[in-house]
Amino acid sequence: MRVVMAMMLGVALLASGCASKVEYGDPQARETVTPDFGSSDLQMIATKMVDDMMVFPPVVELTRNRRPVLFVDRVKNKTSEHVDTESITDTIQSRLINSGKFRFVDMTVVDRVRQQLEYQQDSGMVDQSTAAQMGRQIGAEFMLYGNLSSIVKRDNSTKDVYYKFTLKLLNIQSGIIEWSGEKEIRKTRSRSLFGL
Repeated sequence: MRVVMAMMLGVALLASGCASKVEYGDPQARETVTPDFGSSDLQMIATKMVDDMMVFPPVVELTRNRRPVLFVDRVKNKTSEHVDTESITDTIQSRLINSGKFRFVDMTVVDRVRQQLEYQQDSGMVDQSTAAQMGRQIGAEFMLYGNLSSIVKRDNSTKDVYYKFTLKLLNIQSGIIEWSGEKEIRKTRSRSLFGL
């Protein structure tokens, strides 16, 4: 009898442990599931970079009476993790555009834009009075670029990850770095004695 009761209890525990539940969560809420790079880190980085850049006196002066044109170069991922650095730069770019202070050219679509321009000019299918003209695009004045790096330390019960994100604004004409910002994040995971 005890064996049957123990088996039934074991099956009940096993069955309840296999149930899953999916819920929507607040995308702005801090997620701390693992010490790996996550959405909270992305949001903190984007907020810090944009806030720092927007109050830097030379940038304030630069954007006082005009909206400079920028392009974003790919952020180099120097961590040992797979990090979608394009999401970081997309968020930073969106915040800067929505500030009303900057305009951007998108270098990731140059080939597709060229194909569309050629189609409009050469296919005979587009009314030439409405076709976009070659050689009329605006060149970027500044380039945003950066790095994401990490240092990972671990022992038997603790994993410590230090992230450093650096972003720079380069004047393409002069080669001068007009602004540079950093955001540091440290995350630590400790395991209990039994690994739970």
